Amino acid sequence: MQLPFLGTNQYKTLFKPESHIHINFPDLKQFIPENSMEYILDWFKVHPVQLRLSDYRVSKSGDYRTPMNNVPARISVNSNLNRFDFLITLVHEMAHHEVWSEISALDFSFKSQQKKNRLSPHGKEWKAYYRQLMKPLMNESVFPAGVLHYMISYFENPLSSSKSDRNLVIELKKYDAPDGYVFIESLGPDALFTLPAGRKFRKQGKLRKRYRCLCLDNGRIYLFSPAVRVSPLKFDNSR
Repeated sequence: MQLPFLGTNQYKTLFKPESHIHINFPDLKQFIPENSMEYILDWFKVHPVQLRLSDYRVSKSGDYRTPMNNVPARISVNSNLNRFDFLITLVHEMAHHEVWSEISALDFSFKSQQKKNRLSPHGKEWKAYYRQLMKPLMNESVFPAGVLHYMISYFENPLSSSKSDRNLVIELKKYDAPDGYVFIESLGPDALFTLPAGRKFRKQGKLRKRYRCLCLDNGRIYLFSPAVRVSPLKFDNSR
């Protein structure tokens, strides 16, 4: 089944929130582990949220937009993620909607606005919902044992991105399709590499937890996490 376009070509609608909508399992089956489908679909049947697929984005794997001007709440997830990474990202965004729903349920708008102004996007409320939503999925019928091992540690205090947990990132990448990219920490000194956007860099050295790299396109210095994936280049003596 080809997914219909919504808005721009960047996004494709996976399914729309409608009363008593029948959601075909095959639409979602290709993106998340089979044993998580019923749980995820049940959540979307209760919550009027639109789920969309996005092309690869360098800056993020998922996104949540609150409902506005008669447009329902929207979750987008990068379609290139493997099943386990997709599910972790999807639940991350579902937790944002749970926080928004809690605020919206308050009796008085002034009280709601006060609480909203105090909330951090990835504060204690979001962390609590993220753990609560993920708990029923954290077993070996959904995730491989290696991924589950690092997830247990990560969810003790989940940060704004699972990509901040180096061990979890590396374990999840084992389930990606080969794409020619490697972790930057695997490259030797002075190695050349490119990012998906095409800019070229030379790896120089490590500063505490990040690698110092020279951008050959603009001469600026950038710091990269060890878990960043890059495309190696052959050494060029002209540089």
